[in-house]
Amino acid sequence: MPDISMTVFIMLCVAAAAAGWVDAVVGGGGLLLLPALLLGLPNAHPATVLATNKAVAIVGTTGAAVTYVRKAPVNTKLAVRIGLAALAGSMGGALLADGIDKDAMRPLIMAALVVVAGVVIFKPGFGAAPSTAPVSRQRILLAIGLAGLGIGFYDGLIGPGTGTFLVLALTALLHLDLVSASATAKIVNVCTNAGALAMFAYQGRVLWQLAALMAVFNLAGGMIGANMALKKGSAFVRWVLLTVVGALLVRLGYEQWG
Repeated sequence: MPDISMTVFIMLCVAAAAAGWVDAVVGGGGLLLLPALLLGLPNAHPATVLATNKAVAIVGTTGAAVTYVRKAPVNTKLAVRIGLAALAGSMGGALLADGIDKDAMRPLIMAALVVVAGVVIFKPGFGAAPSTAPVSRQRILLAIGLAGLGIGFYDGLIGPGTGTFLVLALTALLHLDLVSASATAKIVNVCTNAGALAMFAYQGRVLWQLAALMAVFNLAGGMIGANMALKKGSAFVRWVLLTVVGALLVRLGYEQWG
């Protein structure tokens, strides 16, 4: 357990709960949790921060995935195929994470947020309803390669926004509505978290005691978020996505240039 104050510990637990809720609704809970860990553990190595983030996030993501599978129409077989590719990609990314410069993380996260915001704002009908047209084999293979290997590699290397990128990619490639895409993304995200966490654990990077305590709050937030997304639908998911992205851009921009 790192030597941190009670105030910092409470802040990290609140961030974990909020991240679990956001991750379940729109993905990208790491965009809240990773900055909180960077702030709360200023002297920790970036790989240790990323590793602890993964150990917390996998618990909430798993809880949200179980909730979605029980209540939402999900092609579990396809989600697992994409997830296995994502697991391999995330292990590769985690293997290279030791070389990540802590100061380089913030601009990369901001660039990712701008891309997400642009897609959602300029395509207001994006993910509003699923397409009735069958999905081609080429699109399925592209989803496995892009949403699986590609985004999985990003998740292991950096992480924040992975769930959101998965939702966007799965919506675009497989013609899903945002709720179904969120449900599918949770299954894939469990695999990316597992792959990266396995590599980080092998390297001895995880702060297990801190992660275990934060994971309880992350799990609660994730299950609450999944149930709210299922009840309120795609319009709710879209507005939460835009709100979260906008708030984080303002905060990270202030930290970068303020």
